[in-house]
Amino acid sequence: MSKQGFRRDKKDSVIMNEAIRDLELRVISESKGQLGIMGRKEALNAAEEEGLDLVLISPDAKPPVAKIMDYSKYKYQQEKKRKEAKKKQKKIEVKEVKFSCKIAQNDIDYKVKHAREFLEKGKHVKLRVFLKGREMATPELGVEVLNNIWPLLEDIANRESPPKQEGRYINMYVTPKKK
Repeated sequence: MSKQGFRRDKKDSVIMNEAIRDLELRVISESKGQLGIMGRKEALNAAEEEGLDLVLISPDAKPPVAKIMDYSKYKYQQEKKRKEAKKKQKKIEVKEVKFSCKIAQNDIDYKVKHAREFLEKGKHVKLRVFLKGREMATPELGVEVLNNIWPLLEDIANRESPPKQEGRYINMYVTPKKK
């Protein structure tokens, strides 16, 4: 049985052992199954006899449901399941390619070549046009640059969003096409 009695982390707010304030509890044991409705002290004694924790599972039920269990083992298994699920999840990497409004065609070709490489590796690409100074008055120029770049990428990419302004940038997201 843990010595803390009541643990409260930011992620884990569990009411257990002496922190349980309800006078009557429906108690479930890991080994013996349903123990029925009993008083708080009686339930704590039953948990102590088994050398385990009394954990409040359903505080809103009438009467509240508490389970006699090894809380540290339970928490360990939950963490293990969470890590296993995290391992299986696919991380999406977003690469960023920046352009300017006054960019030459050879520079566009060079940067598009890099964007194509990222897309071929399965990465998402964020194409950005930075608006300097007075270019902020004509954001259509940035949209035009991105609209000119799109035909160079559309054979291997899907456009997630059309070009749109966010502050000093005009952004467009592209993702690789599914094979």
